[in-house]
Amino acid sequence: MAELGLVDTCGILRQPWITSQRDSSGLGWEHLYVSTQRERPYRAEFAPAPTHLLILHLDGPVTVSRGQGRSWYSRKVPAGGLFLHPAGRSLSVELGGGLDTIHAYLTDEALREANDGRPVELREELGAKDPLVEQLMLALHGVVRRWEPSARTYADHLTGMLAAQLAHRHRAGREHPGRGTPSGLSSRQMTRVRELMERRLAEPLPVADLAAAASLSVSQFTRQFKASTGESPHQYLLRLRLQRACRLLRTGNSSIGEVAVSCGFSHREHLTRVMRARLGTTPAAVRRAG
Repeated sequence: MAELGLVDTCGILRQPWITSQRDSSGLGWEHLYVSTQRERPYRAEFAPAPTHLLILHLDGPVTVSRGQGRSWYSRKVPAGGLFLHPAGRSLSVELGGGLDTIHAYLTDEALREANDGRPVELREELGAKDPLVEQLMLALHGVVRRWEPSARTYADHLTGMLAAQLAHRHRAGREHPGRGTPSGLSSRQMTRVRELMERRLAEPLPVADLAAAASLSVSQFTRQFKASTGESPHQYLLRLRLQRACRLLRTGNSSIGEVAVSCGFSHREHLTRVMRARLGTTPAAVRRAG
């Protein structure tokens, strides 16, 4: 599937009142497009888009209005407030002041995947607060800001979590009751998944490829993998990458930068940052310890 891009959005980001800062173009994300920008006051109408639009306000409060025809409603939205607009609907909106935002454009396929393949109708929302969605949006922004193509598994994991939260907390109508604790992967499935991770340790590895190795949908795979290992696919893969990096640093002669790239990290600094955060040490210290 092709990377999601600006052409798949509703058109807000192409307007002259938008000052773009950074976006996910070039990272290869198929189901999510993320951008950060400074927005100036405007009032405009936009045609229906194929993606679901989620906007996180990074500052404020600022007055936002949305509506159709003569029917409009307004709200003063604080920092951390959300604007949600479902795919396939025209959008009429007015922004009353300058604002820094993160936009996330999510495919309907990702939303269905998070709901076990069933369609989901999202609510139109203005000013809603959802701490989990806020943290997921900030985490995705962090991946874009650091520009880490090797973090594909992590980005897929965040996308799946965002889609699941929208499907279960921001859907139109009543929410469905919980389904209990999921069962884990079989030993055969787990073996196939781990072998795939080890073969492609140096590559950006989409969660969809891991799910296919287990013959499961992405949502089923993610739940069952967590039940089996206690970790998300990204966390587990990162641990394998760190284990191999430590082994190569102790026993090989490659430079730290070469070790980093061969183990799926973008560069030496990326490996150093992750190793310090997760293991409390650095590649140089591991090499010295032998």
